[in-house]
Amino acid sequence: MEDVIEHSRRSERTEGRQAMQTPEDVQTMLKLASLGWGAKRISRELGCSRNTVRSYLRQGAWQPYQSPRRPGRLAAHQDWLADRFRQHRGNCDVVRQQLQREHGITVSLRTVERAVAHLRREVLAQTAATVRFETPPGQQLQIDFGTLRVPVGEEQTKIHLFVATLGYSRRTYVAMFLHERHSAWLQGLEDAFRHFGGMTREVLIDNARALVAEHDAQTREVAFNDRFHAFCRYWGVTPRACAPYRARTKGKDERGVGYVKRNAIAGHRFASLEELEAHLARWMREVADVRIHGTTAEPPIDRFERDERSALTPLASKAPFLQVRELSRRVHTDACIELDTNRYSVPWKLIGETVTVVVAERQVRVLYAAEEVASHAQNPGRRTHVIERSHLVGIVGAHLVGVSWLGRKRTEEAPPPAPPAPPAELLRPLAEYEAALGGGW
Repeated sequence: MEDVIEHSRRSERTEGRQAMQTPEDVQTMLKLASLGWGAKRISRELGCSRNTVRSYLRQGAWQPYQSPRRPGRLAAHQDWLADRFRQHRGNCDVVRQQLQREHGITVSLRTVERAVAHLRREVLAQTAATVRFETPPGQQLQIDFGTLRVPVGEEQTKIHLFVATLGYSRRTYVAMFLHERHSAWLQGLEDAFRHFGGMTREVLIDNARALVAEHDAQTREVAFNDRFHAFCRYWGVTPRACAPYRARTKGKDERGVGYVKRNAIAGHRFASLEELEAHLARWMREVADVRIHGTTAEPPIDRFERDERSALTPLASKAPFLQVRELSRRVHTDACIELDTNRYSVPWKLIGETVTVVVAERQVRVLYAAEEVASHAQNPGRRTHVIERSHLVGIVGAHLVGVSWLGRKRTEEAPPPAPPAPPAELLRPLAEYEAALGGGW
């Protein structure tokens, strides 16, 4: 007994104020009460108020002090705050500004942060959460583009890698382009169908502007580009777009693009673009198809041959969607027509005329009055000139012809045309001119 009381007295502070909220003090109270002491006697012995003793005796144990919770300025707007906090993905400053605009409440950023602190962990977890989505054989093909610079010859060339990944087997197709225009997406898709020997039932894409005209993040309504929609109807596949700002829903292909950059391209130099294309074809066959995939734990080619090849829709004998394009173009004053940002020469006498341009099998044919007047190999680059010198013979400056191929410009010197002979009447003897003028020079 004396030891218990002595321990309690040692807990007194020099200022005369006792700290009766420690677990040891409360145990002393409970011990004395079990010996039959009353609250008044315990409070007198320990130097604290009877109400304090009675409170702890009712609780039967020590409990930490809790300050009374006062309603804050934003207590009435908790539901609104929670909704906006989730909508803006945890951006409290945007929530604070919207709170001022919509409710006329001006508070500090710290006040908003305290009001939504209990939601922060939930929002962070929701943002990072990813559910692996596995597709059955032949169900889905994921496509995307990746851009990088590659040493080709003596210069760094910017290339665009089209990557298509089968959702089930993880087999990959890679193609190189010099742009990401609409035609590159469609050409890449058709080439992927031929590489795999068939089509999947759906194609999953990111929200690329070349393919998706509009995607509402709230309603998830998607408006695909008209030409891409026509392409999908032609081949009988269903287009799907992943959620805006959620490219991880297309994770197989997102990782595939990175894999191609790190494994197929990194550390390599190429003498030409043709050598780069041959390298990609060999890499797909000898590396990508036969590696042990980290998720499926087997080579993609084995999984493809066993389960997915037979599940693909056969291509039958359909012609390519991009086989033929027929367009009308006006010949510019530089004796060129414009096609896909590139310029192709035609005979200069057609300047100002409207001609028909037929694009087929990577050839550009120009027709005038149903007759072919020019033919060029289609240039895969952008904003370049393809000039045939014979088209410009007879106009000023035709001896300097700008030629461009695959983005590398050069100027070729053509022999200037011979100056026209002066008219015969200007070749008279000078004496006849002197007589006409009435005297000598």
